[in-house]
Amino acid sequence: MIKTLWKKLFGGSDARSKQPSANATTLAEAAPPPPRDATPEAAGDGPTFSGFDLAEPVARGIWDAGFVRCTPIQAQTLPITLAGKDVAGQAQTGTGKTAAFLVSMLNTLLVRLPREQRPLNSIRGIVIAPTRELAVQIHSDALVLAKHTGLKLACVFGGVDYEKQRRQFDNGADILIGTPGRIIDYYKQGVFDLRHVQVCVLDEADRMFDLGFIADIRYLLRKMPPPDQRQSMLFSATLSQRVLELAYEHMNSPELVRIEPDRITADKVRQLIYFPAMEEKIPLLLGLLRQHAAERTMVFVNTRRMADRLEEVLRANHINAQALSGDVPQNKRLRYLKDFHSGQLAVLIATDVASRGLHIPDVSHVFNYDLPQDRADYVHRIGRTARAGAEGDAISFACEDYAVCLPEIEEYIGHEIPRGSITQELLAKDVVFPRHKPREDAPPRRGGGGGGGRSGGSGRPGGGGPRRGPPRGGRR
Repeated sequence: MIKTLWKKLFGGSDARSKQPSANATTLAEAAPPPPRDATPEAAGDGPTFSGFDLAEPVARGIWDAGFVRCTPIQAQTLPITLAGKDVAGQAQTGTGKTAAFLVSMLNTLLVRLPREQRPLNSIRGIVIAPTRELAVQIHSDALVLAKHTGLKLACVFGGVDYEKQRRQFDNGADILIGTPGRIIDYYKQGVFDLRHVQVCVLDEADRMFDLGFIADIRYLLRKMPPPDQRQSMLFSATLSQRVLELAYEHMNSPELVRIEPDRITADKVRQLIYFPAMEEKIPLLLGLLRQHAAERTMVFVNTRRMADRLEEVLRANHINAQALSGDVPQNKRLRYLKDFHSGQLAVLIATDVASRGLHIPDVSHVFNYDLPQDRADYVHRIGRTARAGAEGDAISFACEDYAVCLPEIEEYIGHEIPRGSITQELLAKDVVFPRHKPREDAPPRRGGGGGGGRSGGSGRPGGGGPRRGPPRGGRR
């Protein structure tokens, strides 16, 4: 049925070479944008979605989303999941994992497992995500893909709109997308029932472990039908042994799909690392931001305090920047992401709360102002750029506080990060440092002295987090 629809929508097998017919405009409603391949590099050899026997409403949603050809993770997992089998999938960030499980879930609920008699408050499909931002992004994508299906979607997460989110279930919901804490909260109040779940998805499963959610995940999985009575999908950028143990314990003989597991970081990310002195970090960041004419740039730091400090300094130097951390209220966080997505906000400064699950198109540069202390976080941070086949730059600073993390990072990614030389031309001149009260808990510099201040403030304008010992395992 989808092949007939696809011919109407795309006018033939090569959608890029033909314009949609008038009939296609009617079917797609109000002339949707021209279809685009899921990734440019996949255009030549990736299978088209029209090759799958999808329900017509799902096909129309794919048309609305503008996808024609599958990414590798979609091409390898969809034949498995559309047949009703469980899957555990690993792929680099930005390669289409979200669309892979949403398309499969929607088609399964419409065709393979049609609606049955059940209580109004019963959920049929559930997607569990580790962070609020990821839940919101998945819900946004699902709204497009599910537009013509008639399935009701609900999205829940902590921090805001408790009663408003609860009202989403007044008339029932088919698919629930949310974070573990808020899902459990509503479940215990009887807002919805999980006994009729037909499809369950765990996204960014390794992050569930990192954030301490695994007990909550096990609790929710036990409230659903047994593994052999539901379909389960697990997706992540990395699949550790503990994640696989979770999969085999709570899934029904899942098939494991790894997309280029040996290439941890995306090929199209141009990586570079500098070794600045502490007092050079901010001038170097400003100089590089000006040199690259930053428009949609993410800067990662390790502490909330440094995120706030960088926001002050960048704004004082006429760069529109905003700090995003775990302490930012949810309504502000979503507004910042919206402004960054639209291009109104040039630089988003983030702690690792924002390093997973955010799909923001056209991020040109990622700066690791502080090298991450967890080597896997390096991969997830730089994965914010070069998404969906695009190119991007990831520039890291190995300062005296965090250079100790570099050997583990390079061992993890399997290669040495190219080195950059710091020249006077790269360092911004006449940097304005807003007045900043010295940190009372700041550790003294080695060899005495932490004062002196070229910064006009703290004495450590580029200072990172507290000094630390070697990373886990003691390697230097």
